[in-house]
Amino acid sequence: SSMLRYDRNPTVGPMPPRLLSLTRDALLALFYPERCQLCGNAHARPQEGLVCQACRESIVPLNQPACDRCGLPFPGEIQHRFDCPNCRDRNPAFSRARSAVHAKGSAREAIHLYKYHRAFWLEPFFQKVWVPAAMADLSQTQWDGVVPVPLHPVRQREREFNQAERLGRMLADALAVPLRLDLVRRRSATSSQTRLSRNERAENVRNAFEPGVTQRIDGTRWVVVDDVLTTGATTDAVAATLRQLGAAEVVVWTFARGV
Repeated sequence: SSMLRYDRNPTVGPMPPRLLSLTRDALLALFYPERCQLCGNAHARPQEGLVCQACRESIVPLNQPACDRCGLPFPGEIQHRFDCPNCRDRNPAFSRARSAVHAKGSAREAIHLYKYHRAFWLEPFFQKVWVPAAMADLSQTQWDGVVPVPLHPVRQREREFNQAERLGRMLADALAVPLRLDLVRRRSATSSQTRLSRNERAENVRNAFEPGVTQRIDGTRWVVVDDVLTTGATTDAVAATLRQLGAAEVVVWTFARGV
C-alpha cells in the first residue's frame, strides 16, 4: 500500500512527568513572557503561576478573629468563639465555611483572570496558596469527597470550564478522596450574584440546586468548594442539597473571602 503506516513502538512509554513539566513551561514562556501576569512588571516563573513575589506577598491571609460558622473576619482581639448575627439568624446548612485569603488586590485580580479569561497558568499559584491553607483545617478528619459548586450547563458552555471544579480537583487530590460532580446539579441558570444584596443573593439561589442522584449518602462528610465566598448563599444552598441526601456534615472551603 502507498499509504504511510505508523507502527507503535512498544519500547516508547508515556512522556516522563519532568519532561511534561519542562514542555509546559517552554510553551508558557513562548506565549507568556516570564513576567507577572497580575502587575505586569516583575519577573515571575511558570512554576509560580506567573505571579511575582511582590504580588504573592501582597495577598492578605484570613487569620484574624472570624465567625466560627461562616468565617466572616472581624477586626480586634476577640478570644472566644462566636457566630456572626447573619449565621445566628440564618443557621446555614454547612457546619463551617473557611477561605484562605481576602478577595481583594492581587487575589481578586487572579480570580478574575482565572474565571473570566481562562488563565489556567495561574493554577500553580492557587495550588501553593490555597491547598495548604485548606489542608491545615481538613486533614485531621476523614472526608467522603469534594463537591464543587456546579454551573448551569448554559453557563458552563459559555465559560468552557467550571473554576470550582478545577479548584476542587486540587483539593480532592490532596485529601485523596473522590471529586463528585454527580451529587448536586444546578437546575436553573441564576443571574450573577455580583451586584445583589445579601437577601437578594439568598433568594436568587434558593431553588437553584437539586440532588443529582437518587441514592442516599447517609452519615457521610463532604467538602463543598468554590472560588469566592461572599454571603455564603450559594454554598449554603449546595450544602442544603447534600443534607437533603443525608450528609452528616458539610464544610465549605473557598480560595478567597469577599467582605
